[in-house]
Amino acid sequence: MKDVKPLMTEPFDEQIIREYLLDNPDFFCRYPELLLAMRMPHGERGTVSLVERRQELLRSRVQQLEEEITALMTMASRNESIFRFNNELSFRLLECEDLGEVRQCLSEGLKKQFGFSHVRLITVHDIDSELSAIWSNRLAKGYYFGRLTQQEARRLFGADVGSVALTRLSEDCGQVVFAIASQDPAHFHPEMDNLLLDQLRRLLDHLLPKL
Repeated sequence: MKDVKPLMTEPFDEQIIREYLLDNPDFFCRYPELLLAMRMPHGERGTVSLVERRQELLRSRVQQLEEEITALMTMASRNESIFRFNNELSFRLLECEDLGEVRQCLSEGLKKQFGFSHVRLITVHDIDSELSAIWSNRLAKGYYFGRLTQQEARRLFGADVGSVALTRLSEDCGQVVFAIASQDPAHFHPEMDNLLLDQLRRLLDHLLPKL
């Protein structure tokens, strides 16, 4: 009698199973007993059923979505606050009759609303070699958010500061640097959006050549 060799079966393809279950989401509705029979390892609770694991994943997903919604609502509220502030500040700036009034309006408004420590509008007659380097290097892209060297901070603000937001105005205004500083080293950082600074920059670009 000849030896009968066992049939060799190919390893099943997990990707095919995955795609089948995705294409047939009602599979476990037709075979509910499988949900109770299948077990999955759990890092804290040992082994749990597929139903329990699915419930945990859904709860985790719901929590993640709630956190994302909260973050979006916070951002929307912040953007609305900036929009309202900029509207009010714009009207006050348009009433200014000279550069001194513009500087005072900017400084008082931004310090009161956001608690910034310094607000400066540095015009062409202030430009020197140190400011020229800041203009060319820090502001090569038009904006800069983050920290400065001690020398740069003292040249711009006359004091040490935590972090800054800088922008340069249009060439129509000459070489003008608009600079805001906070004592908080983490307040301004490279990843933040430039909504507030961009709106103020465009307003100043329009206003300064007329003064």
